[in-house]
Amino acid sequence: MVLAGILVLAAQLFVGTDIGSSFLSRYPGQYEKPEVLGGYPWWLNWAHFFNAFLMVLIIKTGIQIRRETKPEAYWTPKWNKKRRISLTIWTHNALDLLWVLNGVVFVVLLGVTGYWSRVVPTSWEVFPNALSAALQYVSLDWPTAGDWAHYNSAQELAYFATIFIAAPLAITTGVRMSGLWPSDKPNLNKAFPVEWARAVHFPVMVYFTAFILVHVILVFATGALRNLNHIYTGQDATNWTGFWLFVLSLIVIIGAALATRPVIIAPVASLFGRVGR
Repeated sequence: MVLAGILVLAAQLFVGTDIGSSFLSRYPGQYEKPEVLGGYPWWLNWAHFFNAFLMVLIIKTGIQIRRETKPEAYWTPKWNKKRRISLTIWTHNALDLLWVLNGVVFVVLLGVTGYWSRVVPTSWEVFPNALSAALQYVSLDWPTAGDWAHYNSAQELAYFATIFIAAPLAITTGVRMSGLWPSDKPNLNKAFPVEWARAVHFPVMVYFTAFILVHVILVFATGALRNLNHIYTGQDATNWTGFWLFVLSLIVIIGAALATRPVIIAPVASLFGRVGR
């Protein structure tokens, strides 16, 4: 809290100087992107919900895997009787596959509809504008210009990094640590050691956790009702509809998180293999 207070004070002092004011005037926080589509289509809202739903469960099971010493149950696939993993790992992998499928559909729709331009930088001016937007956030003078039309540069870089850098890293390292990776390829295993995958996979999860935390905080701090309507109803309106849909989605996510336990997961896992102790 002390560090946060110091950062806020320092940012406010800087933007109050001639240099800071001139910088914000030259770089208001976003650059011109005349071809960007405005609004939030229904498929983006649904993909956003499924992504949040799956990410919470993936993070929960990922932490369980790291803390698990003696699994409550194990899973053996029908096609490989020699393989045996904990039911928690199976749950984590199954959720990963659903998350990847949702992500692929999302990225494809971004490409074919033209909404990719909202999250892919098209000018080097994104960097000074991102710094400007970050200064405005830290100084508690929220950047608000054109948020319905397109994101500010800080958001654009954050979304780009999450979708096109963090997500592929999570997928690649996750596949390396899973049973999908060919164990009988020594040269391939030497080129991409599993230790490297483990060293990257956990920090990526920490990044996603931090991103979600900051994302939710800013949604509520910069106009909760309007932002929640953007996310859940696809409308640029200030009413309580989006808020109550958010509460409903939160109940669903919490319920699913509580339901990811062996007694409930085992019957599903047994459809694809044998579950036992």
